[in-house]
Amino acid sequence: MNPSQASQEVPGTRRISLLSGPNLNLLGERQPEVYGHRSLADLVAAAEDEATRHDLTLEHLQSNHEGDLVEAIHAARGAVAGVIINAGAFTHYSWAIHDALASFEGPVIELHISNPAAREEFRRQSVVGPVATAVIAGLGAQGYPLAVRAMAGLLDPTG
Repeated sequence: MNPSQASQEVPGTRRISLLSGPNLNLLGERQPEVYGHRSLADLVAAAEDEATRHDLTLEHLQSNHEGDLVEAIHAARGAVAGVIINAGAFTHYSWAIHDALASFEGPVIELHISNPAAREEFRRQSVVGPVATAVIAGLGAQGYPLAVRAMAGLLDPTG
């Protein structure tokens, strides 16, 4: 976030980070029978709407590069209250993302559009799961606002 964005932040809001991994930029085009017809922009907009309802500010980054996601997680330390991550294929083998998330002090929600447990064998292993507070999977586009709502609950369990 640059300084001009910080000045626009609503007092009392908390920031959360939504991270999207490889190939999610192709949502709506790539395997719509698995991932649906909505674009990543549509899913992020739904998440942003939900964040607003819970006085959260959502920051989104999509990258096809593992290092960009690791850097974003590092930058989140001490800067955001929680991280929601759809790591895409990195979910299954990126120990670098696992280690970065393990160093994050707030809640982490692992998010998937499809249900990896009901798909190919290689998708059934998550290296993100062991460092996640919660996992949301298989709910399609609904998972994005649901993840934000769940994060709001994790950040304010009395609310």
